[in-house]
Amino acid sequence: MRKNSIKNTRVNAEVQRELSNILRGGIKDPRVAPMTSVVAVEVAPDLKNCKAYISVLGDEKAQADTIKGLQNAEGYIRRELARTINMRNTPEITFILDQSIEYGVNMSRKIDELTKNLKDGEEE
Repeated sequence: MRKNSIKNTRVNAEVQRELSNILRGGIKDPRVAPMTSVVAVEVAPDLKNCKAYISVLGDEKAQADTIKGLQNAEGYIRRELARTINMRNTPEITFILDQSIEYGVNMSRKIDELTKNLKDGEEE
């Protein structure tokens, strides 16, 4: 199975959806922030490994605590994933903090400030 095959794309989407459901309803760890979302999932072509990109709304401490909590709950998450998705192998999940949303919001804020400063300069 190639990396960009249709089957791999479907597996990625299914794993992402189920991980989101598990994070939303099944994790009882207080370290995991309530505003945690699965941005993207990359399952290896051999279905042995999986990278889950996680976005956390909060400060850096909340983000670090959420990643630690998810790493500790990886066994439970993997078991729930195996129960809900019928796959030959259940992948080992590696949680990676994704800060692209935060980066985009920050860049948008900077652009807004710049355009506001330009408009103020033209009015004077």
